[in-house]
Amino acid sequence: MIAYIKGKVIDKFDGGVVLENNGIGYEIFCSSAAFNRLCDKGEGGVFTYFQVKEDGVALFGFDTKDEKNMFLKLISVSGIGPKIGIGILSGMRLCDLVSAIATSDVKTLSKIKGLGKKSAERIILELRENVSVDEIGEVKKVEPAEKPLSKDEEDAVVALMGLGFSGTQAKNAVKFAREQGASSIEQTISFALQSLNR
Repeated sequence: MIAYIKGKVIDKFDGGVVLENNGIGYEIFCSSAAFNRLCDKGEGGVFTYFQVKEDGVALFGFDTKDEKNMFLKLISVSGIGPKIGIGILSGMRLCDLVSAIATSDVKTLSKIKGLGKKSAERIILELRENVSVDEIGEVKKVEPAEKPLSKDEEDAVVALMGLGFSGTQAKNAVKFAREQGASSIEQTISFALQSLNR
């Protein structure tokens, strides 16, 4: 099993590269992320999947281990082969793909070139329970909802507006005061004015 190859890009073709390692050129069908990185740098390494079938063998390359793991999950779905799997990874960012599967977003998945609605539904049906956004390091965490202004902070905003500052300026200044650790309305106004007068 060839799990990882590192080398120099000596040729490229639609959907892949030829990577030279110790005098041997490996033809690798790459995800778009792996292809772009290798072509930009002219060298590098990829995690690989070695496919053996009756009419030949093929190597598929991935930018990260997470991407390869998702590929293996995709090709475990009925009707999804390696070529389609690599096409899915190339048609959408990994974090967006994981999110679409985890949230049963058929519409988003169906936008991928070559992937119909029925195939998208089958992927969701078979993988939804096996995919989690927590698995993917690059998935952006949802920011917690901003804490609403307290009564003192609202009063501070009103006081600042009374001094001629706009509502937006006043609110941003009060939020700044909160970040500085203001614990009373007096401190809040004091820190806020420092922010506004800088």
